[in-house]
Amino acid sequence: MSGSEVKALNQPTSSQLEIKFDSDLGVFWAYMTPHPRPCFNLHLLDELNGFIETIKKSSGRQTASPVCYGVLASKTPGVFNLGGDLSLFRTLILLQDRKALLDYGRRCVDNLLSWHRNCDVSVTSIALVQGDALGGGFEAALSATVLIAEESSRMGFPEILFNLFPGMGAFSFLSRKIGRRAAEEMITSGTIYSARQLYDLGVIDVLTPDGTGEAAVHGFIRKHSRNMAGRQAFERAKNVVAAITEDELLRVVEIWADTALKLQERDLKVMERLIRAQVRSTQTGDEQQGRGTNVVQMHAVSGG
Repeated sequence: MSGSEVKALNQPTSSQLEIKFDSDLGVFWAYMTPHPRPCFNLHLLDELNGFIETIKKSSGRQTASPVCYGVLASKTPGVFNLGGDLSLFRTLILLQDRKALLDYGRRCVDNLLSWHRNCDVSVTSIALVQGDALGGGFEAALSATVLIAEESSRMGFPEILFNLFPGMGAFSFLSRKIGRRAAEEMITSGTIYSARQLYDLGVIDVLTPDGTGEAAVHGFIRKHSRNMAGRQAFERAKNVVAAITEDELLRVVEIWADTALKLQERDLKVMERLIRAQVRSTQTGDEQQGRGTNVVQMHAVSGG
């Protein structure tokens, strides 16, 4: 990349996504900064799509600093991402707007499938989780080729608590990684798992102490880059053997949308509690409290 391109990429040009380029390692970093809640709102989805398109255009160019890796991380203390925009979902459900729900799901699928396929270029996608990754946040982390997490991170799918399920790729990504039975249990139980549990299950690829997430990414990249051509070829081969298709994901999105439209008043009240939990997660200045609050809220909702 040219000097001017590197300088431009290191500026926080997006309101909900901060992008920088590390020319020494050939890494695009994207730090999510969604507001007012740490969830995948439509604005963030658009900016993530732009980030992926930038990687596609930049990869393979004959420059002194080629793009070899993409990293998705978060700047919200104690939170990677808490998932779908529940406030939007609730509004669309009350309006019975199936078209808008499907549009949201398709936009998520476009991003997640591209990320899962390493943007269809010679780049390795990495998710760095430092805090809670719930629902769609967990899906986003799972879609990456490599999932790196700090030890106090927690992940899970709370959607079953309000009679829904994660519909933008969770089962597809998880079942390819740890098998159908384990994936089904993880999705239908509503359990919030510790990073250690997920590492032992084979969900997390690299587990690292708190505060060392970025160093762990650098360490992985240095190891990976020693045989990068062979490793990236193998990553492409994995996506052939255990292929996830757009048609598969979109058919699941349709089931998700139709199920959402049938949610009852009790389910919407549970959703409202989770919306308030998302808001509270950004109102505390204590990182450790932020990490624990969401987990406590999820169990409180389910009566656990």
